[in-house]
Amino acid sequence: MEVLQNGFTKFAITKPHEITVPLTNGTKNLFANGTTNLLNLIAESYEDLSNMDPSRAFVNKVKRLIVKVGTAVVTRSDGRLALGRLGALCEQLKELNLQGYEVILVTSGAVGLGRQRLRYRRLANSSFSDLQKPQGDLDGKACAAVGQSSLMALYDTMFSQLDVTSSQLLVNDGFFKDAGFRKQLSETVSALLESRVIPIFNENDAVSTRKAPYEHCLQDSSGIFWDNDSLAGLLALELKADLLVLLSDVEGLYSGPPNDPSSKLIHTYIKEKHQSEITFGDKSRLGRGGMTAKVNAAVCAAHAGIPVIITSGYATDNIIRVLQGEKIGTVFHKDAHLWKNLKEESAHEMAVAARNSSRRLQALKSEERRKILLAVADALEKNQNMIRLENEADVADAVAAGYDKSLISRLTLTPEKISSLAKSVRVLADMEEPVGQILKRTELADELVLEKISSPLGVLLIIFESRPDALVQIAALAIRSGNGLLLKGGKEARRSNAALHKVITSAIPDTVSGKLIGLVTSRDEIPDLLKLDDVIDLVVPRGSNKLVSQIKASTKIPVLGHADGICHIYVDKAANIDMAKQIVKDAKTDYPAACNAMTLLVHKDLSCTGGLNELILELQREGVQLYGGPKASSMLNIAEASSLHHEYSSLACTIEVVEDVFAAIDHINKHGSAHTECIITEDSEVAETFLSQVDSAAVFHNASTRFCDGARFGLGAEVGISTSRIHARGPVGVEGLLTNKWILRGSGQVVDGDRGINYTHKEKALKA
Repeated sequence: MEVLQNGFTKFAITKPHEITVPLTNGTKNLFANGTTNLLNLIAESYEDLSNMDPSRAFVNKVKRLIVKVGTAVVTRSDGRLALGRLGALCEQLKELNLQGYEVILVTSGAVGLGRQRLRYRRLANSSFSDLQKPQGDLDGKACAAVGQSSLMALYDTMFSQLDVTSSQLLVNDGFFKDAGFRKQLSETVSALLESRVIPIFNENDAVSTRKAPYEHCLQDSSGIFWDNDSLAGLLALELKADLLVLLSDVEGLYSGPPNDPSSKLIHTYIKEKHQSEITFGDKSRLGRGGMTAKVNAAVCAAHAGIPVIITSGYATDNIIRVLQGEKIGTVFHKDAHLWKNLKEESAHEMAVAARNSSRRLQALKSEERRKILLAVADALEKNQNMIRLENEADVADAVAAGYDKSLISRLTLTPEKISSLAKSVRVLADMEEPVGQILKRTELADELVLEKISSPLGVLLIIFESRPDALVQIAALAIRSGNGLLLKGGKEARRSNAALHKVITSAIPDTVSGKLIGLVTSRDEIPDLLKLDDVIDLVVPRGSNKLVSQIKASTKIPVLGHADGICHIYVDKAANIDMAKQIVKDAKTDYPAACNAMTLLVHKDLSCTGGLNELILELQREGVQLYGGPKASSMLNIAEASSLHHEYSSLACTIEVVEDVFAAIDHINKHGSAHTECIITEDSEVAETFLSQVDSAAVFHNASTRFCDGARFGLGAEVGISTSRIHARGPVGVEGLLTNKWILRGSGQVVDGDRGINYTHKEKALKA
């Protein structure tokens, strides 16, 4: 453990991982109380280190980094300075400086800025007749001389506003040939960094004698460089940097032109693979470099042992994200060629493997698929202790991090839950075979029979919340329906999901392959997966409204699911109050964290008959916190709900008083989430009005909303509850994961303009 000068404390959890946290009186007490509390503090601010992408684990060792910002980032398309991007850059560097990193900046932009100022000066000093004459190009070295002072003045102003001191160091290519210069440079930079000063390097183009581009690798320290990209690489070598970040005007290195939709971002550059595959475009629109220069500099620096990441300088936080281990940009590393066997499969490889495995699964006989499910159920029970051990670790971390009780409840796998999961898998196994069922048979013409049969969708991507039991249900449904599956669970259930995935895939025979079910462990894989509309056939997100909305906006793949569980129970004036109390209590308290827990609507007449008070007392006895709508809060003198469209996921609910069944229907259609609604009444006519006019996936009469569940519906399990109106609605079980295909059986018929064929279009009986 090391106390840094800036008041932060750096300590190692497991080498080489390091985290820096503020050293306050509170954290001093945490040190006194042991490391457990300290880890709890960190959990509130950082994701678990093991969630870091394997190809970015090296960032945990970074102490000294060099950031190079190119002309295309520093300037706008019209040549003027991009002050917003420069401001964001300075703020990030200030933050890193505060956290104890040694930050060195290499900047371009001086020539462009000088050219802009000299053009203005020439215009101001020219007569009208002068302006009629052809204008020659401005001298590049003069532009550099003018621009260097202006650029540095801008950096100094910005950093001063952030209470950071910066310094300017201008270098030429010839300087690095001098061993004495290199030694003095290293000493000067070390002294600046020790004083928390940010050195800013730029090539002194004003007096540079360079004539030809540099062609040598950086590792020879020959002292020759051609542009600021190669300068940054050379400085990384000379100053023994731990990381070089090259900021570009694109997200990183692509397999083709970045604006080509078919181009893929290359997350890890492997020289042996990519050098011959990639053709680079033009150089930078304003500078001497471009992507070719960046890749050359990155390859040479990486070969010398310095990791390099090329990423976008347009984003306001990419440098911070790089140091948090996020999978952004393109990484260059001397060991990258060895990572192929160590790193996780790419998103595309995982999806293709799932599709290929699903086709092998579909080729099996029904009884063979059934045996796989029975083997999964047996494996769950056999490995219950191991599963619970991993789950308990997840729960302990969640408790320590201060997560809500509702999340911890969803996260916890009790012995009863595991037994119930195994039972539900066996129920699925014993269901009638869903794949290949003939849904319709039609004789088109004599000896020409068309069959409509059930068929798997293909590959499913399910993104689900912190409920590890959902992983089992979804995996079982995928096996039963013959689909390939990619799963991404919440990070809070990381260990539980990994354990369950291992248990389930170990029960899948090699003839099918455990790759039928892929587990995505990094959220950074999700954007790549959402682009795979040629491989993935359906996305089912289970989570917040924000998550579902983001996914819908980010993919061409069909999305099925619901965002919120705003469910209602309307207690009519003709309700049996004793029945109503039991249903309302069950709907709210049976499992408060469930997405089908209720909001309560009550007919106004029940406030006069005492029915409303009985319902309130029943809920209060169960410890339910009540919030009122506009009418109920005033009538009952309770706090008004912040929103009528709110899912509490806890022992709390909203109550509102309505005029009649039509007002209840209007309220539900306006404020609900089209999930599950219920009416409690003995008036059958009112009940039918409610059942027919409420526009939700599931509508009940005199029954708890908690019945809206795939297992309770007899579906065996569910991947989720869909509130959409296309393909599947309500609890989505096996049937919701199937589509259909057409099989035509003939005896040599041809269309030939429909001559010589007599269409009969007769419905035929389905085969037994």
